[in-house]
Amino acid sequence: MSEGEKRGLFGRLFGGKTAPAAVPETTEVPIAAEATPEEPIVDVTVETPVVPTDVAETAPEPEEPAAAPLDIVEAAPIDLAPAAAPKQSWWHKLKSGLGRTSSALTSGIGAIFTKRRLDDETLEELEDILIQADLGLATAMRITETLRKDRFDKEISDAEVRGVLASEIEKVLAPVAKPLEIEGPSKPHVVLVVGVNGSGKTTTIGKLSMKLAREGRRVTLAAGDTFRAAAIEQLKIWGTRTGATVIAREPGADAAGLAFDALVAAKDNGSDVIVIDTAGRLQNRAELMAELEKIVRVIKKHDATAPHDVILTLDATTGQNALNQVEIFGKVAGVTGLVMTKLDGTARGGILVAVAEKFGLPVHFIGVGEGVEDLEPFDAKDFARAVAGLDH
Repeated sequence: MSEGEKRGLFGRLFGGKTAPAAVPETTEVPIAAEATPEEPIVDVTVETPVVPTDVAETAPEPEEPAAAPLDIVEAAPIDLAPAAAPKQSWWHKLKSGLGRTSSALTSGIGAIFTKRRLDDETLEELEDILIQADLGLATAMRITETLRKDRFDKEISDAEVRGVLASEIEKVLAPVAKPLEIEGPSKPHVVLVVGVNGSGKTTTIGKLSMKLAREGRRVTLAAGDTFRAAAIEQLKIWGTRTGATVIAREPGADAAGLAFDALVAAKDNGSDVIVIDTAGRLQNRAELMAELEKIVRVIKKHDATAPHDVILTLDATTGQNALNQVEIFGKVAGVTGLVMTKLDGTARGGILVAVAEKFGLPVHFIGVGEGVEDLEPFDAKDFARAVAGLDH
């Protein structure tokens, strides 16, 4: 309260005659920054632009840098006639490729079945030999139980045992020996090829491309192993050899984006089949398996029914690790079929029996070499007899 107001109040209360001092009229000033004598008053109110709700919700995200242009190697006419008959027949290549497995089995069986009666001790020894050959516990037990039932306490030769071995292995493999079928309404038919490092994915794709071309199908190959420049170049070479169009980008490009663009290109060029390569990845590397999941998701954005086949290549030299590969890749990518590769003298081909017993996935092909002709449809009987060391 001002001094004048005080005096006026006391005057009224006590009858004083002094007039109240005049109070200058004031006006309200908008809140502003405090001014100094040297500076004018500046209104510091900052107006926030009002964005309509519907505009804010639909505002586009910042655009990502444009992807590098596709590197498209167009298909060129080739001679699709099969090569001249090889010096070594397919059967001999197969038998040679399974040589390590069959040698271990035949020598072990021969050592314990030398004109002796079949007893519990002998059957236990045989079961150990079968397990060591990667045939799996279930198959080993089936074989020993068959022998126990039919020949227990009787003399039996090693040749007879190997005959039972081949028969029981064939029973396991026959249900999974199924060709790769490219029929159906979808065009292009999408085949995704997955597997660990060095399992032969790119080479298998090249051989498969030739088989498809000989069936009269137009093929596009997608160089999805963007981690390795060598893999991209290798697929281009296979494309030239097999008359397929190859879709690629520079090393380091996003593999999922490439897969999508390759699908669009394959549809535009009228391809019947597109085969997509992927980078080799260890099944225990979570971040790499997550990337594979992303590729599958992106493919489904183009075609909800794709990929129509997911083929896992299994290196025959890996042994028991193949079981883990099938399980993990199956969960991540939805594996629909298998190709056994690298059946050479160092192979441990018995693992295919264990895989078939446990998972029951179709086995489409086996590969026994690097040549374009070295991929053949899987034949259960031939494989079983080769493992047991029997003639064709």
